[in-house]
Amino acid sequence: MSTRPWIVNDDLWALVEPLLPPWPEKAPGPRPVVDRLCLQGILYVLYNDIAWQLLPQKLGFGSGQTCWRRLDRWRQAGVFDQLHRILLAELNAARELDWSRACVDGPRPREKGGADTGPSPVDRRKTGSKHHLICDGRGTPLKVITTAANVNDVTQTLALVDGIPPVAGRPGRPRHHPDSLLGDKGYDSNPNRRELRKRRILPVISRKGAPNIKGLGKLRYVVEQTFALLHQFKNLAVRWERRTELHDAFVSLARSLICWKRLKKVRSSSEGQRLGAE
Repeated sequence: MSTRPWIVNDDLWALVEPLLPPWPEKAPGPRPVVDRLCLQGILYVLYNDIAWQLLPQKLGFGSGQTCWRRLDRWRQAGVFDQLHRILLAELNAARELDWSRACVDGPRPREKGGADTGPSPVDRRKTGSKHHLICDGRGTPLKVITTAANVNDVTQTLALVDGIPPVAGRPGRPRHHPDSLLGDKGYDSNPNRRELRKRRILPVISRKGAPNIKGLGKLRYVVEQTFALLHQFKNLAVRWERRTELHDAFVSLARSLICWKRLKKVRSSSEGQRLGAE
């Protein structure tokens, strides 16, 4: 990881800038901080375990309050969800998405407080929230849902599957369902199995009271890797943002950045192969 991962390079900015809502020409008050600097301030808070008011002024990204307001404005415009779909389409076009299977999981992050929190299933004295994640067979994050820590994983199975955005990039209709869904015993549910089959998704989920499906763990390790990548963003590992919608905006930005890094590797590899051929 770069020593300053919050710096937005020209390639990333070229993707983000067209998605940002225009600033009102006759907006009252002083000239606003430019969007690119505000995005870097948002990324600084996302990458570090700090509250908004602790954003260092010397970085030149504006105040924490300014960046917080800009994040809320962009959330309302759906900027980061659009960015995520664009990056998924780019990865799909490069054949870097594995639609043969998807994996689900839901470990619990540490919590500072806010909406969508509840008693921790491992310590009832503490409240917390958790992330539920679905990724493709290569670990690319497709959808993340935030709930209270005491919400059972099984209740979010269909919401995760149905929350996968339509992904373009290949001939034909956009893809939004995998061929199969892999889950541990926490996702054991016959009604969910029936619903998955209605969506033409094969459920590969271990049953409670029975041995685990042979080889399932080796296929599901990618979701654990994706969670590790997601929680490298320290503001997600320890939730500072009390408003769920803003926390989810952070989550959407983080999953977009994971996709962006994967796309950069693909482009670098393709460029290297082209130069080698020459």
